[in-house]
Amino acid sequence: MHMLLVRNSENPEALDASVMLQAYLSSQGIESETIDTIECDDYVAPACDMCVALGGDGTILRTAKLMGISGTPILGINYGHLGFLANDNDAGVVATVAAALAGDTTREERANMRIEVMCEGDDEAAFDARCTAPARYDGERCFFGLNEAAFTRGASGRMVQCDLSIAGSPIAKMRGDGLITSTATGSTAYALSAGGPLVAPGFRGLVTVPVAPHSLNARAIVCDPNDVVEVEVDDAEGSYEAELFVDGIAARFDAPIAKLRISRGAAPTVLLRYKREGFYGLVSTVFF
Repeated sequence: MHMLLVRNSENPEALDASVMLQAYLSSQGIESETIDTIECDDYVAPACDMCVALGGDGTILRTAKLMGISGTPILGINYGHLGFLANDNDAGVVATVAAALAGDTTREERANMRIEVMCEGDDEAAFDARCTAPARYDGERCFFGLNEAAFTRGASGRMVQCDLSIAGSPIAKMRGDGLITSTATGSTAYALSAGGPLVAPGFRGLVTVPVAPHSLNARAIVCDPNDVVEVEVDDAEGSYEAELFVDGIAARFDAPIAKLRISRGAAPTVLLRYKREGFYGLVSTVFF
């Protein structure tokens, strides 16, 4: 058995927990590898049987990106602030991991996102072909997201203008600070702050939420699981300066964004729960 440990290197408790966990796994004859979150962007994850994320929700998001659509289960143990996605560490890191190895955890399958980007000057036919082929999460034009894709105004602060379509049907010409497309997992994060709904984690569709829209009628839209969200950027100057953030991290491009196509990933992200309060109880505690 092989395990990957991903730790928040800026958190002393997470560092201590990783050392303790390495010793335990070694004593059990289990191979493990440990990386810091700052290494994630340049790290190619090996095939492994389980990932343990030691940190807060940000650490889990980075770990989910590493695993992509491989289906490798992720056990998050909270050493951060809110820890909405992670298990608490009250039982201790060794006891929690031992429970997971013994099968004493609940498996949750979470929908993730595939974000395809076309920039000014890209070939549109090639973009269309890429969107219908299996995803290549290269971090250049194709991105993996577990929480949300936020298309928002740039440094100049100018309003973003774009055309929103869902499942091939035009919805509206949007004007405002931008758009957020989130999964059910991301509905409790940025999308919630922008006025989106709380969505139970088992839901497989996406949610699209306007950010500070210049309209009294713009509302969040909950999409069917197979719907594709498409954003076509208007040629207004402010729109050319707009930026894309995937799970809170800025995506960098060599030309302005012309089009986004966002769909559900081909396979879910698997999170492991250990003695965790249910979604509605957690929502009640955290938000109400």
